Amino acid sequence: MKILVLGLRGFPAVQGGVETHAEHLYPELVKLGFDVTVVVRSGYQALRENNWKGVKFKKLWAPRYQSLEAIVHSLLAILYAGITRPDVVHIHAVGPALVTPIARLLGLRVVVTHHGPDYDREKWNGLARWILKLGEKLGMSFAHERIAISPVIAELVGREYCKESHIVPNGVAIPKIHNTKQILEQFGLQSGKYVLLVSRFVPEKRHLDLLNAFDRAGMDDWKLVLVGAADHSSSYDSKVLARANDMRNVVCTGFLTGLDLAEIYSHAGLFVLPSSHEGLPIALLEALSCGLPCLASDIPANLSVGLKPGCYFRLGAIDELAAKLDVAAHTLWSAQDRHNLRTWVAHRYNWPKIAVQTSRVYQHALRGAPESDNAVGRAQVL
Repeated sequence: MKILVLGLRGFPAVQGGVETHAEHLYPELVKLGFDVTVVVRSGYQALRENNWKGVKFKKLWAPRYQSLEAIVHSLLAILYAGITRPDVVHIHAVGPALVTPIARLLGLRVVVTHHGPDYDREKWNGLARWILKLGEKLGMSFAHERIAISPVIAELVGREYCKESHIVPNGVAIPKIHNTKQILEQFGLQSGKYVLLVSRFVPEKRHLDLLNAFDRAGMDDWKLVLVGAADHSSSYDSKVLARANDMRNVVCTGFLTGLDLAEIYSHAGLFVLPSSHEGLPIALLEALSCGLPCLASDIPANLSVGLKPGCYFRLGAIDELAAKLDVAAHTLWSAQDRHNLRTWVAHRYNWPKIAVQTSRVYQHALRGAPESDNAVGRAQVL
């Protein structure tokens, strides 16, 4: 079965939740016998080869302008799909889903994955929010099959559009724990003595909340490490970097990948995700896969991960987060605690299993199964 994928910047080693999702999912689908081509944005795709782990790439131009690049690239990609005639087109995210009706007019079978209500992101103005909401409506209404990465999103789709979704979550690959410390030495970090946040520099990640909470927590012998960068320069990332520079014991590494990122995760003492918007947070899953104690804001997407109640704090509650940072800094985690956490994540968020679930959605889309057969239900996982 030939699958054409669109709606993402590219991979491997391109920052972003959808990009990380695709980087892990599609090699697994290739192993299952699928012929996968991913349409990527040439300005982001650093990999020169057009084949990686059996996944083929088609590089197409997109304008490097925040409000235009996704929709322009998606339009070019769907026209390419109309020429190449894949068995199934898989569109990721509600912005690119604007082109779903065009795909249907071209006679293509379409699957849309809803990664979260992107119109809730703080960076968008009113017009952009309306366009993204329209993309959600068109994608959910015109797709042959819909995937939601969490029950929260599936419930939203059912409530707003009276459509049911296959619930197929994000996954995580359980990594090797690295004892090497090259990146720690580069940034002057001590193993087990730093708080970590890995994310793009966008407003909904709420870096300033964490910076202010860390400042109040009085963790004198700890550091705060912010890994990531902005896709587009903005006043937000300037504020974050300025605040970080004003504080003692804050390190901004920029975007990391490969061994550098693995080392940063392996030696962290605590991972914090203070975000106001997520789909199903892959960075949080990656931290858990390393056996890291974690704190996260109490938004529905983070709650759906299933951490213990004490691991959550109220969104934007700086003093509450500061207090929990202080407690976490004085709580010892045993090797067995970390092993148990890694085992739990491996069972619950398994990429090979997720690939099998996705393959079933493709099969439903291709054969046009009746509603009673293809609808999974808003709270049921394939």
